[in-house]
Amino acid sequence: MKALRYHGARDVRYESMDDPTPQSDRDAIVKVTTCSICGSDLHIYHGHGFSEDLGFCVGHEAVGEVVEVGRGIQRLKVGDKVMLPAAVGCGRCRSCLSGVVNTCEYGQAGCYGLSARLQGSQAEAVRVPAADMNAVPVPEGVSMEQALMMTDALATAWFGARNAEVRPGASVAVIGLGPIGLMAVESAYVMGAHVVYAIDPLPARRALAREAGAIALSPDEAKDRIREDTKGRGLDCVIEAVGGEATVDAALRLARPRGVVSVIGVQQARRFPFPLERAFAAGLTFRVGTCSVPEELPALFPLVRSGRLKPEKYVSHRLPLSQGAEAYRLFESREAGALKMVLTPD
Repeated sequence: MKALRYHGARDVRYESMDDPTPQSDRDAIVKVTTCSICGSDLHIYHGHGFSEDLGFCVGHEAVGEVVEVGRGIQRLKVGDKVMLPAAVGCGRCRSCLSGVVNTCEYGQAGCYGLSARLQGSQAEAVRVPAADMNAVPVPEGVSMEQALMMTDALATAWFGARNAEVRPGASVAVIGLGPIGLMAVESAYVMGAHVVYAIDPLPARRALAREAGAIALSPDEAKDRIREDTKGRGLDCVIEAVGGEATVDAALRLARPRGVVSVIGVQQARRFPFPLERAFAAGLTFRVGTCSVPEELPALFPLVRSGRLKPEKYVSHRLPLSQGAEAYRLFESREAGALKMVLTPD
């Protein structure tokens, strides 16, 4: 099959690799109809990956059609249209069955496309382990592109807003307006936020947040504007969707006493100078972590079906998989309004 394979920093190639084959009777093979590039894929693209492996297939957001099932599969059948949540679990323990795959009790939590251990989904096909749980049938009323956005981006945005304890009447800031940040803006409003400040250096991304109803600010003006608007008190909830030390620090400075900071930007720093004295004195709640997509889907399906959340509107480019290298280049450089890059196998 053809796939996008990682060979080093800024070296993603469209080339052949072995077709996926079942490794267990609980596996399924899914023919990928659409996949997409996540902001966290850029960590790998920049050479700061999650393993030392080379030549593996990247990507962890995909939808497709089941083309093969193992004898142990009970819920899926060939021909089913499915979405593949980014992270997987064993599908049998209490954590996985409750939707929290990243705390799998049998140590089988993993993510597609971080190493050769579990090949990625930016390919013509992908092996899905424990597929009865890790491949989710696309429900009626949800398009395949909407489902694709829910395999990671929208679920992570919702998780970030939920971790920030956004409640009716809350004042909120979202730092970083990539696809996840923009979806976090909309999620905060759905949860009842009174006002959302959307912070990003790029004017085009701020314009999208403004269309969603947010007060869009550049990083240089955000602190003074929010201080003025809140009379120095700060905000109830802050969502950080970048993954940088400076943006995490900014989030901590924007929160009011007893406010909540939710960090969902992928972190790779081994140490961070956390302002513990200030956080302690203010009684801040600080949460950081990755989303377990299956846990968020029950809330998201009806919101997407009803049109209250429209994640597909943040797709900026639709390209053939064969142009994957160019898609990565555009995404990194943010050229031509690059926001969410969707790829379709040729």
